Amino acid sequence: MLLKTAHRATWLLSAVSLFTVAATVGCKKEHGADVVASVNGHAIMRSELDRTYNDQERGKQDQQPITEEQAKSDKLTLLRTLIDTEITEQRAAKMNLTATNEEVDAKLTEMKSHYTEEQFNQMLKESGRSLDEVRRDLRKQLTLEKLFNKEINSKINVTDGEVSNFYNAHKADFNLIENKIHLAQIVVTNQPSQQAGGTNLQGSKAGNDADARKKIATLKAQLDSGADFSALAANYSEDPQTASNGGDMGFISESQLRQDAQVWDAVSKLKAGENTAIITITPPGSKQPVGYSIIHLVSREAAGQRDLTNPAVQQSIRDQIRNTRSQLLRSAYIEMLRDQAKVENYYAENIFKAGSGA
Repeated sequence: MLLKTAHRATWLLSAVSLFTVAATVGCKKEHGADVVASVNGHAIMRSELDRTYNDQERGKQDQQPITEEQAKSDKLTLLRTLIDTEITEQRAAKMNLTATNEEVDAKLTEMKSHYTEEQFNQMLKESGRSLDEVRRDLRKQLTLEKLFNKEINSKINVTDGEVSNFYNAHKADFNLIENKIHLAQIVVTNQPSQQAGGTNLQGSKAGNDADARKKIATLKAQLDSGADFSALAANYSEDPQTASNGGDMGFISESQLRQDAQVWDAVSKLKAGENTAIITITPPGSKQPVGYSIIHLVSREAAGQRDLTNPAVQQSIRDQIRNTRSQLLRSAYIEMLRDQAKVENYYAENIFKAGSGA
């Protein structure tokens, strides 16, 4: 009797387990065709993916059309970035770090300060973006800045010992065998972006040559009006190597600069703190420009050993260590948040099913 009861209990538990599994599978949350992914239940819409993709593809209008497979691959990469952005925004909201309306308004006022109302509205029209879209992007930018500053940058401490160790390990790098020039740059290209998430804080990218010329002219006007070079570079420059550092290119030898006659001619006339006129970037052997730049002269350094007691040397080392550490911690932080999130990539699932016959 006890054996039969045990068998009956086992059968009932098995039945309940099977029913639970069946119910779970059968009740999987449905999603509409206009939803490409979900992060902790929050939908990422196809319209957002398409808009982001189209913004990056506008620069390809004169190139050979890409295949459907390549377009899908590019969208998969972009969607990964949109998912990561949603994950970090949700984390910021949980920590009460979402940018306030007042912060967004202040940033918008700062953006508009160098234009008349008519000029600003014309810029919106040319970019194809509404004021609400600008405010949305500003809120995202400010929110992520607040999150990364609290979770990452505020926790990075570069000690005097680390600065000293870095200097000793790279002392030869501070021995200038020839005169060097410390430069920063703002770059705007007419080429399609190769960075899925954009290269600057604003996510700003010119779509074609006309957009690139308008954008660089606008930035030059802001610089002429007294805008901070590093801030503009961080927000709008499209060079993936320097934008995150406020356009800082570091020290470049005179011999290297002389290899580009146009750049050398422009830079050699500058005094510290001055900017070049707009420089057209044209590859060797080509007549078609690929972009435009403005170069800022930070300082000039004469040949010779630069000592650790030099405040500029110390600051450059601290900045380099801090930036390197910040990038590493940011990547690790996003990976951790992704592991904690429930992400469903419907777009990837559909591609796999269609390609594999599943």
